[in-house]
Amino acid sequence: MKISIVVPCFNEEDNIEKLGTEFFPVAESLIGSTLPDGDAVTTVEVVFVDDGSKDATYHALKTAFASRSSQKFPIKFEKHEVNRGLGAAIRTGLQASTGEIILTTDSDGTYKFETIPALLACLQKNVDVVTASPYHPDGEVVGVPGYRIFLSKGSSLLYRILLNWNIYTYTALFRGYRRRVVEQVQFEADDYLAGTEFMVKAMLRGFKVVEFPAALHSRVFGVSKAKLWRTIKSHLRFQYKLLLHRLHLRSMFSSPA
Repeated sequence: MKISIVVPCFNEEDNIEKLGTEFFPVAESLIGSTLPDGDAVTTVEVVFVDDGSKDATYHALKTAFASRSSQKFPIKFEKHEVNRGLGAAIRTGLQASTGEIILTTDSDGTYKFETIPALLACLQKNVDVVTASPYHPDGEVVGVPGYRIFLSKGSSLLYRILLNWNIYTYTALFRGYRRRVVEQVQFEADDYLAGTEFMVKAMLRGFKVVEFPAALHSRVFGVSKAKLWRTIKSHLRFQYKLLLHRLHLRSMFSSPA
């Protein structure tokens, strides 16, 4: 079993040391571990995607980590010449990945890298997607500004109403996907809507999603790249399309034969 870990980066030069001390030991430790379905992890592939950083992120990544690449632990470095957005970076990472299971994670460790094995443990044989969920009753939020939580949690609440009440968090990047989901589900957003769009479309296609109750932490270095108003508008437009879709389905099944 091969696992790929996709790590989008934008102006993350200050977090390179943290990736080296906190992310890499966890990623390397996955080799030889056993997944819930009994498959042994033989290879862990790491795919860094520099999304047009204005600082030295790409150079710093290659300088720090290229020498750690090996047959069982290959490391890829993808680069956008200009900033195209988180969604575009995720797509580039997914396209470059070759694992049967693909993880996506924030480069700043807002979800602790040490919880990667616990997230993978939720990927039971009949599960297609596992998503981190700070808004789950057993999840938590640590040190994140209240207004950001209000907006993110409010957005997830609307998705719960429109789609599945039993899923609490729709906005996390920290997730695990089976290869079949990546191959069969397409998403169009280039911005922060992308992760939500990807999971929602997977759910609409019938793929099973489960949550990993997780702790969401504030950034230690740098600032959040989210453009709040733009992100809000993207979610509202997508939620409106989802509402129309649900109403259309309801009208089809309620119409007399």
